[in-house]
This record gives sequence, C-alpha cells and structure tokens, in this order.
Amino acid sequence: MLALQGLTAEALSRAVDIDPADARRIVSAVHRGLWGPGPLRGVRRASVEVARARGHVPTLDVIAIRKSAIDPFVKVALGTEDGHVVESVRIPLERPGRFSACVSSQAGCALACAFCATGRLGLARNLEAWEIVEQVRLLRQTLGPGQRVHGVVFQGMGEPLANVDRVIEAIRVMCDPSALAIDARAITVCTSGLPGGIRRIGRDLPKVRLGVSITSARSEVRRRLMPIDDVYPLDEVIDAVEEHARATGLSPMWAVTPLAGVNDTEEDARALADLARRFADRTGVRPRVSIVPYNVIDEQGVDPFARGDVALFVGHLVTYGLRPHVRYSGGSDVSAACGQLAGRA
Repeated sequence: MLALQGLTAEALSRAVDIDPADARRIVSAVHRGLWGPGPLRGVRRASVEVARARGHVPTLDVIAIRKSAIDPFVKVALGTEDGHVVESVRIPLERPGRFSACVSSQAGCALACAFCATGRLGLARNLEAWEIVEQVRLLRQTLGPGQRVHGVVFQGMGEPLANVDRVIEAIRVMCDPSALAIDARAITVCTSGLPGGIRRIGRDLPKVRLGVSITSARSEVRRRLMPIDDVYPLDEVIDAVEEHARATGLSPMWAVTPLAGVNDTEEDARALADLARRFADRTGVRPRVSIVPYNVIDEQGVDPFARGDVALFVGHLVTYGLRPHVRYSGGSDVSAACGQLAGRA
C-alpha cells in the first residue's frame, strides 16, 4: 500500500494513474485531515476509489510529549510499527507563532560521532519518506490557533544523507503546495559530511539549505571525534560543499561544538578561520559559522566531554576575522537539545 502522506501530487498521479487535478485535491485532503470514507468534493469518484484501494495514511505512535520547563522547546517521542523510537523537536522561532520542526531521518545512526547521543545507538534502519513527513504532521498537531510550522531542519536522529533518496522524497512533499507547503528556503539538511549526498542535494533541491558539521578544521582532531572522517576526509567534504555553494549561491552553515581541551583552542579557531577564508576565496560565498554549545549526552553523569569555553573560542574566531553565531540549543532539561536525541521512550 502507498503511504499517501509520503507522496507529492505529481507522484500520486503517476503511481495510480489519475488526473493531476484529482491528485492535488486528494493530497490536499490528506494533509488537511479531510481524507476519509465517502466521496471527496471536486474529485472524480473513480480517482477517490483507486487512491483508497492503492493507498492509506499510516501514522507513528505518539509515545510521549515532553515540554521543556526552561524554554518553549517540545520533544515528541514517536514509535514505528516495527518497534523503534525516533524523536522530533518543535523549535520556537523569533517571530511569535512560528516554529521549526527538527526531524529524524533514521532510527539510530551508524556514524558514531563522539559528542552525539544518537551515535551511541548504532543504526537500526532508515526511515521511509512518509515517516519523515509524519513527524512534521504530528508536530503540527501540538500547535495552537494561529501557530504554524514555518521550517524544517534535518538535525534529529540519523545522518540524512545516508538516507538521501527518502529525504529528498520527504522534502518534495514538504514543499508541495498541495501538501505541507513549506518554503524550500526554510528547510536545512545537516550532514556529518557525505560528499555524494551533498552534491545530490545541490542538484535536486537547489533552494534547500545545507548544514555541515565541521567540528574541527584540524584533520587529526576531527577524525578522533568523527570516524566518518576516515572515509571522507574534510578536504573531500569541503570540495563538495564548494560545489554546492557555486551551484546554488547559498551560504552553507558550518557547525562547531567546542569541547573543553579538545577542539576549543586558539589553534582550532585559526584553522577554522583559514578554512573559511579559503572557501570564500574559491566560491565567492562566505560560510555561516554556527557555534553549538555542548550538551550533556550521558544522563548517568559519566559524560565523555565538558563544554568548551564558548565565549573564549568565539573571541579567538573574531580575532581571526570570523563573525560566528552562537546557536541557542534549547530543551536540554528534556534531552531535546543538539546531540541529546537517543530514542528514549
């Protein structure tokens, strides 16, 4: 059976061979809660019948909704049909009533980044396109009157570009005016650095923004924290990011999480500034450097790292000519902050 919420109107029209206008109205009904038994106004009965016979609207089980007591972040734990738990986060934006949905692309993750709780789980499986879309739909149900999901960040559990086909399918549904109608420019795909996937996003989704976990511009440090660097060294990743920037004209977001005594030194700051300068010289595009304070990932108190001195590290970056942004990573009291998602029911 086709999961109807995981299809664009064009894909539905092709899949079940119905009129494109009927497909648009069916997809719209699915995403507005109007899909059910009986006829659908303005749609041919034959189109409704074939869509109902070939498709359904599955969902994820809402296991828990945890609201932070310190800020407006909300984490939702969702259960898949085969027993996995994935987590999504509702992130408040500056403009009242607007939120971003932080979604997961995999159950678990195979990349084992040392500072990420998800990386400790290993990979269970990729999520289907409809399971990614459903996270946004379920987060929308937590909103009040006048509130809406304005954007989406692929920064939850998993490496999005290790599941790039399904991620692209899901984003196309999110952007479809008949479905979730989210502006592609308000969607960001964040990666640990898979060059092929980066090039694919630039080619297939040129309006979608790219985020890259740099962690350290010093190869020996990055490799110790991110095992993926053994397979795709930072130079190869940056080559792909440069291609993305030239093709799209979009500034990539480079994320760094300072860890005390590991990657928060003046030497790290200088190396990062040098890398950013070379990137700008070669592409004409300046990367946006985002400093993400480290969040505790071991609730038992045996954490492998301590938070680096963010203010000092930022000061070093400014000295070397960068103007970084310090990201507020909220919801830490309910393990909703960056790096803390671990599929806990």
